Amino acid sequence: MKIVVDYVKCTGLGMCEAEAPDLFEVQDDGSLLVLNECPGADQLAAAQAAVDSCPTEALTLVED
Repeated sequence: MKIVVDYVKCTGLGMCEAEAPDLFEVQDDGSLLVLNECPGADQLAAAQAAVDSCPTEALTLVED
């Protein structure tokens, strides 16, 4: 699986970082940094929780 970010929709609220701090980091300027675009099987639940928690629906998981 691969994490895809729609940076037009992303407002840097940090809900994804709260759910999956090993995968996401909101920078000081409010931009989102994806730390691991292709999470392993052990991180998929956290990645899905981050996607589900995004209030702007800027995150998706897709098959790579």
